[in-house]
Amino acid sequence: MVESKSPLTFCISTYNNLEYLKLAVHSVRKNSFFKDAPFIIHAENCTDGTDKWLEQYSEQYNLTYFVDKNEVPVGIGGGMNFCADRVETEYIMFLHSDFYVGKNWDKALLDVIERHPNEKLWVSSHRVEPNMFNNPSSRPGTYIIDKEIFGAYYNDFKAREFEDYAMEFTWANNSYEIPKGEGVSGLIRKKDWDEIGGNDPIFAPASWEDMDLFLRMLNNGFKFILTGSSLVWHFGARGSHRLEENDGKSSQRQIEAEQKNIQKWLSKWGKLPTFNEVGMINGLKDV
Repeated sequence: MVESKSPLTFCISTYNNLEYLKLAVHSVRKNSFFKDAPFIIHAENCTDGTDKWLEQYSEQYNLTYFVDKNEVPVGIGGGMNFCADRVETEYIMFLHSDFYVGKNWDKALLDVIERHPNEKLWVSSHRVEPNMFNNPSSRPGTYIIDKEIFGAYYNDFKAREFEDYAMEFTWANNSYEIPKGEGVSGLIRKKDWDEIGGNDPIFAPASWEDMDLFLRMLNNGFKFILTGSSLVWHFGARGSHRLEENDGKSSQRQIEAEQKNIQKWLSKWGKLPTFNEVGMINGLKDV
């Protein structure tokens, strides 16, 4: 890996998501302000050619990658922990393998967090994603749009059009901020991630780990900012629900994980989560 003076490290955890991973990696190296930042990828139990692609293109994209084979999957949350343990920069920038990032998305998040040098923060990009689940409306921090506007799949995505839209969006929404963590992309100081202990492995391979993380953060004095000055495209549930492999429906792995993990949540916390006006977890309520 080429030595970098970047203050942050990009981190992706992926599972059988090669075609979208290609787009994500390309967009990070093309559109980031810190184009030469360290980039760590954790690839777990991949059988779709991801391992070979990483070997072939790691030098071109300046990637540090780890091919992991686990009988009991650690999932995305465990992969985030794996990557974070290897970060040597001041900041960690987490993103998913089904993202395409807008121009200077990383610098915009860094600008926000550096305005709060004495606070523990999780800073998120605004998202745009195609309507894969027939949702009736958008939610704070995420615009859900018709599939035809920018495409909905790796082979029909209109990257140039999205990049132009992202420039206009971030200019118009530069001052937009809400107290919310929208999963990733998320920027956090490495020392703060280490302090909170990362994702709880009991929720592997997927589901509820982000709410558990955010509740622990809230209980430990963290604050959350989602900003309109940074925009990412989220293809929507390709890394977990596996829509294209299951005729547009969630994967059995995801369904089973959600069912099991709500019980793990209740065993750990004893109550269900409550949410504020922008959909951010803010406490617990009786079952």
